[in-house]
Amino acid sequence: MNIQLRHIYRFTLAGFALLSACVPARKFEEIKAKQDRCEADNALLKSQNEDLTVKMTELGAELTDFKKRHEGLVGDTAVLGKSLRQMTQNYDKLNETYELLLKNNKEMLAGSRTETEKLMTELQKTQSNLQKQEDALKLLERELQAKQKDLERNSQELSEREAKINELQGILEKKDKAVEDLRKKVSDALLGFENKGLTIEQKNGKVYVSLEENLLFASGSYQVDTKGKEALKKLAGVLADNQDINVLVEGHTDNVPYKGSGQIKDNWDLSVLRATAIVRILTENKGLDPKRLTAAGRGEYLPIDPSDSKEARQKNRRTEIILTPKLDELLQILESN
Repeated sequence: MNIQLRHIYRFTLAGFALLSACVPARKFEEIKAKQDRCEADNALLKSQNEDLTVKMTELGAELTDFKKRHEGLVGDTAVLGKSLRQMTQNYDKLNETYELLLKNNKEMLAGSRTETEKLMTELQKTQSNLQKQEDALKLLERELQAKQKDLERNSQELSEREAKINELQGILEKKDKAVEDLRKKVSDALLGFENKGLTIEQKNGKVYVSLEENLLFASGSYQVDTKGKEALKKLAGVLADNQDINVLVEGHTDNVPYKGSGQIKDNWDLSVLRATAIVRILTENKGLDPKRLTAAGRGEYLPIDPSDSKEARQKNRRTEIILTPKLDELLQILESN
C-alpha cells in the first residue's frame, strides 16, 4: 500500500508541475492551494497508514502469540477465540478505514484533475477568443489608419479647394466691382443720351449698352448719323481708359425682309454692316486696341419682343454694345484645377 501511495503522490506532483506552466497566475494559485491540501491529507494518510501498519504488525505478532497459546492451552480456547475474533474485527475495521481513506484520496486527486482540465479548456477558449479579438482589433486599427490618411488627404484637398474658392470669390467680387464701376462710368459719359434711344443695363457680369436704330441709323442704312457718332465717341473714351474690357458689338434687325439691291442682300448683311460701322467709329480713338473689339450681326433672330407689332419691331431694331471684363486671371485659376 505504501508503494501505491508513493505512485499517486508522484503522479499528483507531476500533474501539478505540468499544469503550472499553462494556467494563469490566479488559477494556478487556486490549484496550488488544492494541491497543498491534498498533500497535507496525503501526509496524514501516510502517517495513519504507518500507524496502522505498526498496529497491524503488532496485532499480527499478538495473533501469532495467541495462536501459539491456543495450541498450547486448549482449555482456554473460548477466551482466546473471543480475543481472536475481536482482534480480527479490529483488523477488519482498520483495513476498512484505510481503504476508505485511500478511496477518498483518489477521488480528491481525480476531482483536482477534472477541475484542472476544465480550467485548461476554459483558458484555451478564452485565449482563442482573445486572439480573435486581437486580430479584429488590428484589422480595425489598419482600417482606422487608412481612414485617417484619407481624412488627412481630403482635409488637405478641402483646404486647397477652399483657398481656390476664396481666391475665385475675391476675383469675382473684384470683377463685379469693376463691372459696376464701368457701368457707372459709361452711364456718366452717356448721361445726355439715356432715355433718348439709349439704355445701360448690368446683368450676368456684363454691361449692356443698347442703342435704338433711330439714334444711330436711318431706316435700312448702315451709315451712322452725327448724333450717334457723338455718343459712340464718348463711349470709346471710357473704353480707352479701361483696358481690361472686351467689346462685342451686335447688330439686330426686325423680321421685315430687307428690300434693296447692291451690297446688302438681307437682314443678316444689314446687321453685320451696322456692327462693323460702329466698330470703325470706336477704333478712331487710338487708345482703344482693335483686338479688344468684335463685330457681329444677329439679324432678326434675337428679338427683344417676339410679337408682330410696330412697337415690337421698333424695339428689335437696335445695336447692343456688350462690355465684358477680361477673365484671364479667373481662367488661369480654373485651368490650374
